[in-house]
This record gives sequence, C-alpha cells and structure tokens, in this order.
Amino acid sequence: MRLLIARCSVTYAGRLTATLPPAVRLVMVKADGCVAVHADGGAYKPLNWMNAPNTLTEEHGDDDVLRWRVENPQGETLEIAIEEIRYDWSEPLGEDPGLSKDGVEAHLQELLADHPDAVEDGLELVRREYPTDIGPVDLLCRASDGAAVAVEIKRRGELPAVEQLARYVERLERDPLLRPVRGVLVAQRIKPQARTLAEDRGLAWIEVDYDLLRGIDSGELRLF
Repeated sequence: MRLLIARCSVTYAGRLTATLPPAVRLVMVKADGCVAVHADGGAYKPLNWMNAPNTLTEEHGDDDVLRWRVENPQGETLEIAIEEIRYDWSEPLGEDPGLSKDGVEAHLQELLADHPDAVEDGLELVRREYPTDIGPVDLLCRASDGAAVAVEIKRRGELPAVEQLARYVERLERDPLLRPVRGVLVAQRIKPQARTLAEDRGLAWIEVDYDLLRGIDSGELRLF
C-alpha cells in the first residue's frame, strides 16, 4: 500500500474524458495495482480510480512536474500530474484473511448452496467460494442450459455489490472452460438503484425471504 498526499491534477481518458483541476488530494495505490484519488470528503468513494490490472509509470517532464500514468488492458488511462508532494508513505500490508460475513449472510449462502434452485429453476451448485484472482465468488453454479452462473449473496443489495459481481463475471469469462458466464445478485432487499445498474450490466437479481428459506427443513421450499 502506498499513500500519497499531494497537490495534483487528474485526467481520465477512456469511455469518457474527465478532468480534476489542481488541488490537494490523497492518492492510494494498492499492491494489486488499483489506484484511487480521494478528496477530504465524499465518504469512501474516490473522485477517480482505476481497477486492477493496471500498469503505473512515473516520469518527470520538462516543467518539473511528476506525472503518474496508469493504463489498463482496455486502453483506459489515468494521468496524475503531481505538483507538490506533502506526504508519501508505503507499507506492505501482507495477505488479507478476507471478509467475515455476518451470520445472516453466511447462513443465506449455506441455504442457497444446498438449494440453488431457489435462485433459478434447474440451477446446480459447482462450488462454494469459487476462487478468482480478485476474490472468491459466493457460489458458482451451472444452469440447465449448461451456462456457468456466478451468484453473489448479500443481506442488502447495493451498488458496490453489483460492481463486485460484475468484476467476478468479467474474470470468470476469461476462462474458456466457463464461458459464457451469467451473474445473479441475491439479497433479502435490493435497492432500486442497484437493480437498475445490474440490469444495465446484464446481470440478474433476485430478492429472497430469509425466514422462508430457513423453513426449508419443514418440507417444500417457497420463495413467494
């Protein structure tokens, strides 16, 4: 992890063009290549960012401005022009043990792993916590038509969950043994904005009733 507090301007070029004028900001560079530019506000969301995998190069121009150029395989670029460095700190954080899910979310995963057809008729489990290079997918399943289905399970479905699932699907699509891969977000409640974003990304979503799922041992499983 590297944290840089600096006066800088930022230019993104890719699906659109966006520019941040000079100001003092926090630039975060993670070991996996993710780069994020933060202001002193706006909660956790960065002003601009590039997800891994990326390449980052540094160069000094004739104007004595340090420039960081971040580029991903899709050709998107993020250029950070650093005029003044006020703080520069680096520290390896080591391997992260991963997120410990709360009881409800973990139990939902167990229930749906045992009964994936509650998500979609004919769905069969391949593996729980299927590994990718950016983290494990909650459930990897096969649909009745043979397609791979990545299922991400949350207690509440919000925008970050959609982005997370989209990244998993993109990674899984790189495996010729899995393609094509569909994604399904499963949660007790899914916010309208998350539903809209999921549909825009070509992902499905479903709300499940935890109490009904817990009654699975009593006999017939019903979602609605």
